[in-house]
Amino acid sequence: MKNIISKIVLVSIICLVVSYLDAQCPMCRMSAESNLKAGGSSGKGLNAGILYMLLTPYIAVCTIAYVWWRNRRKENEIMSNQEINFSDN
Repeated sequence: MKNIISKIVLVSIICLVVSYLDAQCPMCRMSAESNLKAGGSSGKGLNAGILYMLLTPYIAVCTIAYVWWRNRRKENEIMSNQEINFSDN
């Protein structure tokens, strides 16, 4: 349980730090800055959108890995319980 909590804290810290990073190429940044200077608002969410698209595959892979790990652990528990029952007979 302690290990899971430490991983959650680590991921939370990384997410907080990542929100301050710039994920734009120089051309995209220049285009967004010129849009903002001209009074547009399309450049405000550009960085957040890029980071969101970057994070989505990692979330999907982690979810699949967690479901696989959980099901695998249940299968191992069932197998060990069956082995115990066979050894009792």
